[in-house]
Amino acid sequence: MSEQKSVTCSKCSPVWKKHGTTNCWSGDPDKAPPKPGNCPSVVYEDVVQEAFDQYSGDGEEAKIAFVAARVEGLCYQPIPGSDAVNAHWTRVEDTIAFAKLMGYKKIGIATCIGLLDETERLSNILSAQGFEPVSVCCKAGSIDKLELGLDETDKVRPGTFEPACNPIAQAEICNRMETDMNIIVGLCVGHDMLFNRHSRAPVTTLVVKDRVTGHNPAAVLYGQNFYYKRLLNPIVVPGT
Repeated sequence: MSEQKSVTCSKCSPVWKKHGTTNCWSGDPDKAPPKPGNCPSVVYEDVVQEAFDQYSGDGEEAKIAFVAARVEGLCYQPIPGSDAVNAHWTRVEDTIAFAKLMGYKKIGIATCIGLLDETERLSNILSAQGFEPVSVCCKAGSIDKLELGLDETDKVRPGTFEPACNPIAQAEICNRMETDMNIIVGLCVGHDMLFNRHSRAPVTTLVVKDRVTGHNPAAVLYGQNFYYKRLLNPIVVPGT
């Protein structure tokens, strides 16, 4: 087994704030800040190169990497007379552009039951853009959560029928329908992992479920005086 070495790229945040650059991203590599001792470019140099080698040739990884990089460039609109760039595409537009450049046609949507309206809106947009959208709800099959071995008190509404999410079924149904690409819309943490693991088609996430922040989980990282500060102190789940 190869030696495991820890990396903490987040620690380069102060460097970025101070210099506006890091060793990974510098206008002049010769003047880049020094690499920290646990920089992945150093401790995992072989992995970085081996991974990059997969982006050459005619394989799917190479095509996805090429198209993704192209979409990243298309997302930003240069401002005449300035070196500043302006993002002018939403995530939905990024997703559409990526799917079109990849040549995808049938697009699966693994949706949370709580976001069916958003999924229908997305389906309408995809149809208007020439795709064939198919959507599968997380509660497909309507099997009671008790079948998972949970107690009645583990339900959101104890004493009522509450169906369990079935992300493996969502993935397998998309597999049966031979989707070219799948989009996650609001699957729970863990359920999204199972869907990704069992999907044969490439998966991207459009909506990350966060019931408190209106599905904007990054808000927690910016709320220094509320969410962020609160999460630095108490234990989120008592007894763990």
